[in-house]
Amino acid sequence: MSITGAAVRDWLHAFADGAAERRGELTKLDTAIGDGDHGTNMDRGMRKAVEKLDAQEGDDIGALLKTVGMALVSTVGGAAGPLYGTLFLQLATKAGGKEELDLAGWTEALDAAVTGVQARGKAQAGDKTMLDALLPALEVLRAAEGEELGTALDRSAAAAEEGMRATIPMEARKGRASYLGPRSVGHQDPGATSTHMLLDTAAKAFA
Repeated sequence: MSITGAAVRDWLHAFADGAAERRGELTKLDTAIGDGDHGTNMDRGMRKAVEKLDAQEGDDIGALLKTVGMALVSTVGGAAGPLYGTLFLQLATKAGGKEELDLAGWTEALDAAVTGVQARGKAQAGDKTMLDALLPALEVLRAAEGEELGTALDRSAAAAEEGMRATIPMEARKGRASYLGPRSVGHQDPGATSTHMLLDTAAKAFA
């Protein structure tokens, strides 16, 4: 089993649909500890991204992911634009020129994406950010050598969900939420929530 350009298109459409359906939920989470615009921003950004994708021919996975990254950088405000834009652009760099990715290729691409997000946001595990979902997901994939792609992706998405829920008792140390100090405790991080959605829709689309 491998990840094809068609599967990547399916994934990105599913993620865009999820951003639209869960816009209110993401906004509510962000209203509690941030600017209250994460749901709106992700919905608007992914609508623009799939619009660009649908006008693009070919199954070069890197080219498809670059289109999404550029759309997010140009249309999404707040922290989400630069961070998600970086994530997709780094995925694109590793997938450039490829029409299929195996588990190792996807892991390598996600590794580069996580490194890019860390460099852009200057955050680490435990800071109550999207990295608290990304890092556990990546760790599962790194240890999944020899597993079937679908199994590894399902376990990776489950790890992202655990990481997302683990942000609830954390005190934020990065971003707007960090201004709240102890008052940020008890709230699920919106970025980790949308990141879990990203990886969960990937697992379903690629399987």
